[in-house]
Amino acid sequence: MTDRHHLLVHGGTFAVVGDHGDISGVRAGSSPDGLFVRDARHLSRWQLTVDGAVPEALTPVADGDTARCVLVPRGGRQEPPAYTLFREQAVGDGSFVESLRVTSNRPVPTTVRLALTVDADFTDQFELRSDHRTYPKPGATRARQVMDDGVEFTYRRGEWRSCTTVTAEPKPDAVEETGTGARRLVWALELAPHGSAELVLRVMARPHGDRRALRVPRSPASVNEQLLAEEGRLVEGIAFPTGWPELAAACARGLADLAALQVRATGPDGEELRVPAGGAPWFLTLLGRDALLTSLFALPYRPRLAAATLPALAATQATGTGSGAVAQPGKIVHEVRHGELAHFGQVPYGRYYGSVDATPLFLVLLGAYVEQTGDTALARRLEPHARAAVGWMLDHGGLTSRGYLVYRADQGGLANQNWKDSPGAICSADGTRPGGPVMAAGAQGYAYDALRRTAWVARTVWADETYAALLEQAAGDLRDRFQRDFWMEDRSFPALALDGHGRQVDALASDAGHLLWSGLLDKEYGELVGRRLLEPDFFSGWGVRTLAAGQPAYHPLSYHRGSVWPHDNALITLGLARYGLHDEARSVAHGLVDAATATGHRLPEVLAGYGRDNHPEPVPYPHACVRESRSAAAPLALLTAVGGA
Repeated sequence: MTDRHHLLVHGGTFAVVGDHGDISGVRAGSSPDGLFVRDARHLSRWQLTVDGAVPEALTPVADGDTARCVLVPRGGRQEPPAYTLFREQAVGDGSFVESLRVTSNRPVPTTVRLALTVDADFTDQFELRSDHRTYPKPGATRARQVMDDGVEFTYRRGEWRSCTTVTAEPKPDAVEETGTGARRLVWALELAPHGSAELVLRVMARPHGDRRALRVPRSPASVNEQLLAEEGRLVEGIAFPTGWPELAAACARGLADLAALQVRATGPDGEELRVPAGGAPWFLTLLGRDALLTSLFALPYRPRLAAATLPALAATQATGTGSGAVAQPGKIVHEVRHGELAHFGQVPYGRYYGSVDATPLFLVLLGAYVEQTGDTALARRLEPHARAAVGWMLDHGGLTSRGYLVYRADQGGLANQNWKDSPGAICSADGTRPGGPVMAAGAQGYAYDALRRTAWVARTVWADETYAALLEQAAGDLRDRFQRDFWMEDRSFPALALDGHGRQVDALASDAGHLLWSGLLDKEYGELVGRRLLEPDFFSGWGVRTLAAGQPAYHPLSYHRGSVWPHDNALITLGLARYGLHDEARSVAHGLVDAATATGHRLPEVLAGYGRDNHPEPVPYPHACVRESRSAAAPLALLTAVGGA
């Protein structure tokens, strides 16, 4: 068997299967296999044997929204396969469905014994990460109940209860124990000469707290029809560039991915919403920063994403101070999790507020949405939330006391709380990490834009001239301070951050491009920065590196110290266009589109930082999300920035 895996996504559900369509349950680290719903693995084994042996793949699973493969029994040239198996799988909302057709290749009646070993371990996703952490689960129990047409697995721990039901049509001839907790469904199929038989296998996952009445789809084909309809609704009416077919294909692929990456959320009045998830496999949930940037990129084309994201984040906005001061009044949530470990407080991410930039981005999106759509009703409805967000920036966020948005490492949570949130991502050119409070450059740009846009909303929608003038004054003061404190004269470039003593963290980083997007820099400084980002140490040919090559801290396979992020480059491209650097904007856009073209028109979460001159194909980053909402929406941002050029 090969080591490849394939991802199927639909809403808040995803499955990872192997080339044969099997789930082994042994993969961990970069991509565990299984069926996952609301942060828990609801299928940990799904392994097919035929006549007691594992078949081989004649046609392995290919990438797509439906997993299809063709299998045959192992043999040689002198013994042609007695039968062929056609396997098709898809995921629905909280469900998994497979159709399995067995066709005889013999001119005489044939009996085929099929067996499917199934199990559900209900492991939390955080247990499957390669960080070697273990989590005690006192009182946890698992049970299996054989049914007439399948088997049901249940998991209990205190008040926590989850369930997975596996049914088959036709029903199995027997359900056998395996000695491991898994169960084996067995069929003896009588095939006529050159005849066929078909099984339909359905899995329903019922996570803790999910009381919706859902039905498993009839077949993989019905799931595919539903996905195509959702994709069609998202793509309909958008004018893709005819003169640049590669960009058009990247936009269409991105919108198709966004259709699959919509997860359920709740608004301030309990209304049901669907919002962009972070990405799969690790972040198929509401992430504040990711949903906001995705909605911003899509805003000129699909404003309904913003219309759902804004109230969903308003509903989860902090109203009090949590442990470690991570949750503070007015702060916008960083991450929402629904799993067992979050429920019992063993990981801090049930509602986690460790983000310095989600709050200003919330205000940026609200202002941009009103400007784009003219829909003032949402701005009126969310006025208390917007004012609370501004209050957080001025008070707890640090704008009034420190002059900048500030974050501190969160013990047990995130050390860095800007978009580059991995340990060590904020560093000096030599790799030294700053101690104490950190003032990241990009977050100050977001704050500046948030103050300006909210001032405009206050004046035009809320009719509060005094408040608008206050915010405009705060924005102007921030701009003056920033260019005085962050600008490195000897390098003609802004520092990546300031440390707790106000000293410059001097790495040359892509975050400077975000300052162009937000408009924080004067025109002269902005043009210097924009042109510098296109020099060879920054621009790999596929995009702008997160950290310029040649610095001791640079590493092409580091998550944030030299890799290329499509959403980062989308913001940079929008910023270059804002400052009139249209040739530079086109260069970045063409690099990203070429990278997408080389990978089936889909932009991954992140690429390695190797240069195009030495590597004519983009090198993948080994742990990237296969589908990520910000990357899916990035081609739309490129279309906004450069059109069909």
